Amino acid sequence: MSFLFVALGGALGAVARYAISLIPIKTGFPILTLITNILGAILIGFIVGITSDKEGISDNTVLFWKTGVCGGFTTFSTFSLEAFNLFENKQHVSGGIYVILSCSCCILGILCGKKIATMIKL
Repeated sequence: MSFLFVALGGALGAVARYAISLIPIKTGFPILTLITNILGAILIGFIVGITSDKEGISDNTVLFWKTGVCGGFTTFSTFSLEAFNLFENKQHVSGGIYVILSCSCCILGILCGKKIATMIKL
């Protein structure tokens, strides 16, 4: 049964990721992937924060949100390909900025998500 929760969450996350990719922003910098990954980091931080020390939340609910939705939504493989392409195209500064922003902003996003969860916990 847990596989079903992961699959449903993954489908929802993938559709949300695709919807963001349709935003008409044309730039040489992969801003939509960066935004998607930061939002995913905030979401997973929030999920971890809201479900820690919270009884009554089923394991399947956590699997749906954390493994399914976040796993289907975030785009590590796309991030990796875009960073590789920037470096391969000799855009070393943009590539470096992208890698640094992606890693640091996503870690900060997890912190923010956990803080938001702590603030709204009842």
